[in-house]
Amino acid sequence: MVAQPNDRPGLSWLGPPIDARPLFGPELTAMLGLLRGLRPGQWSEPAVPGWTVHDVSAHVLGDYCARLGRREFGAFAPGETLEAFIHRANQEWVDRHRDMDPASLVDALEEAGTELARRFTHADPDAPSLGVSWAGVDPAPMWLDCAREFTEYWTHRQQIRHAAGLGTDPGPRALSMVLDTFMRALPHTLRDTAAPAGTRVALTVTGPGGGTWTVTAGPEGWSLAQDQGGRPAAGVELDTETAWRLCTRGVQPADALARARVEGDRRLAGAVCRIVSIVY
Repeated sequence: MVAQPNDRPGLSWLGPPIDARPLFGPELTAMLGLLRGLRPGQWSEPAVPGWTVHDVSAHVLGDYCARLGRREFGAFAPGETLEAFIHRANQEWVDRHRDMDPASLVDALEEAGTELARRFTHADPDAPSLGVSWAGVDPAPMWLDCAREFTEYWTHRQQIRHAAGLGTDPGPRALSMVLDTFMRALPHTLRDTAAPAGTRVALTVTGPGGGTWTVTAGPEGWSLAQDQGGRPAAGVELDTETAWRLCTRGVQPADALARARVEGDRRLAGAVCRIVSIVY
C-alpha cells in the first residue's frame, strides 16, 4: 500500500512537460477585448464571492505586477499559513485599487500583461521556478509554474465572462492547456489515498479541450508518468465545464461526483473528485 510523498526526487511523476508560453499573448488580447467591451454597469457585477468584475480585473493586474517584481507583499503574520497570507495580500491589493477607473485599469493591464507575456516567451521551461502548492512541488519547473500562471489568467477571464452574461470561452487550444495543467494536481490529490502499487485511476474530460489523464500508484506515490496500460481500477468521466470549475472550486467535489460517470472503485473515484488546482 502506498501514500503520496511529494518531496521525492525527480519530476516524471508530474507527467510530460507542457508549454504555455505562446498562449500568454492571445490570452491577454482576449482579456483586453472582453474588458473594453463591458458596459459601465457591468464593472460592478459580482464575478466571484466578495469580488466584482472590477475587483477581479484589479487582482489580475496584481498578479502581473507580482510576476514583474513590481509588487511588495509584506511579511507573514504570526501563525499565518501560506494560503491565508496569499488571500490577505490579494484582498489588500484589490482594496487599494477599488477607485481606479476602468479605462486606466485596462491600460495598466495591457502594459504589464504585454511585458509579462514577453518575459514568459523567453523563459527557460526547465529552469527551477516558483513552487506550485496544489501540485505538491517546490521548486517547480518553469514549464509548470508558467502553465499554472496561464490558468490563473484564463480562469479569471471566464469569471468575468460569466458575470457579463457570457459562457465559458470554448476555444480548444487554451482550454486544453488549462485542463492539462489542472490535472497535474492528481498525484498530490491522491497523496493520502492508499492503494496497491500498480493501481490505475483514469479521469476523462469530455468536450472541447478534453482528454484522459491516468494516475498510477507506485512505491514512492502516485504518478502521471507515462501510462503502462491495463484496466483502471476506477474511471471518472466529467464534462469540460464541470471539470474546470471543480478544479477551481466553482463546483464542489460531492456535486462533481454526482454529475460524473463512474466505473469501478467509487472510493478512488471520490478521491479523484477532490482535485483542486488553485490555492484554496
